[in-house]
Amino acid sequence: MPCRGKPEMHRNIRREVRLVGRAAPPDPRRKFACTHIRATAVALSLAFTAANAQEMTAIGPGEGALNIVAWEGYAQDDWAKPFEQQTGCKLHHKYAGSSDEMVALMRQGGGGLYDVVSASGDASLRLIFGHNVAPINISLIPAWKDFVPDLQSPPFNTVKGVHYGVSYEWGPNVLLWNTDKIKPPPDSWSAIYDQANAGQITVPDNAIQIADAALYLSKAKPQLGITDPFELTQQQMDAVVALLQQQKTLLKKYWSLASDAVDLFRNGDAAIGAAWPYMTNTLRDAGAHVAETIPREGATGWADSWMLSAHAQHPNCAYMWINFVTTPHVQAQQALSFGETPANTKACAEMDKLSAGSCAKYHADAPADYFKRISFWKTPVRQCGNGENTCLDYSAWQQAWQLVKG
Repeated sequence: MPCRGKPEMHRNIRREVRLVGRAAPPDPRRKFACTHIRATAVALSLAFTAANAQEMTAIGPGEGALNIVAWEGYAQDDWAKPFEQQTGCKLHHKYAGSSDEMVALMRQGGGGLYDVVSASGDASLRLIFGHNVAPINISLIPAWKDFVPDLQSPPFNTVKGVHYGVSYEWGPNVLLWNTDKIKPPPDSWSAIYDQANAGQITVPDNAIQIADAALYLSKAKPQLGITDPFELTQQQMDAVVALLQQQKTLLKKYWSLASDAVDLFRNGDAAIGAAWPYMTNTLRDAGAHVAETIPREGATGWADSWMLSAHAQHPNCAYMWINFVTTPHVQAQQALSFGETPANTKACAEMDKLSAGSCAKYHADAPADYFKRISFWKTPVRQCGNGENTCLDYSAWQQAWQLVKG
């Protein structure tokens, strides 16, 4: 989600961008506006099999260069320069403003222009099924064993037991509220569909928001048979759209940028809504009386993965980069720069060294059951988890979202 110059500016812009595509994180601010996933992008080749791929068996000498596609600020000098000095791999980066742009860049020139990409869950499956990325030999990534278990082999970067990505940073989509105006403290997503809160609600303006409503309905109306909020049949989507159309009449405003959501709460225009921990912490730092929770139904969340191009020209430097940025210290630096949470559990102590209390602030020390309540973003595709082709792809989700907004 992103755009950079000074670190502070980078943080804000990235958070704006991610929202719409992870349209979600760190500065995913503008990203929302540009992260429309095209219909053709999700017409994925689901016949793909892991047997087609080859993975490296050892990391050899660096090739002297590395070309990466990443979210704004994912290659900051704070860690990029030390990487270059230690490995001799000269880093060349291209910052992308949306998941769509990332996919397009990784396919340019036959896929050989860039070596690695920091793909979000709404792009990773497109790259995997499009044969744009190669499998990664996890035995060559020492830090992987220290990752949060749920991020070691997640469905957004691992297919049929083959890893095509190494999880990096993540964040949950939480329920945020003004503690002075919303009482008692809500513990369900039903609060953002409740007439009692009319005119005080704000939610993200992007199609992935459909998954949040689907997650809520999976518990509120189990008869719909929703088992995965990213795998919806037409009947299930109709029910979700009906709920979201009802919610629209209760909203104060949709938000596209993280800064928009912060302003809505800071100015008192919104009192409850869907947000990220970054917003909670920003508001608290400004003296606002707010609280957040993952409701009893659970929550959706975004996560980035470093993925290796199937036609990488500098694979050894690529592996060196992935190993470098997944170390506890660099994970902590990245997390604090953009208000994200590291995949490496050992980064928690490093975060507190850099900024006291930051580990807990961003849930880096959360217990295992915390992750069990998060459904991480993945690209909706036609093939459901049960093998049937009755689910709606992202193009259908986009159409449904436009129907919701009118």
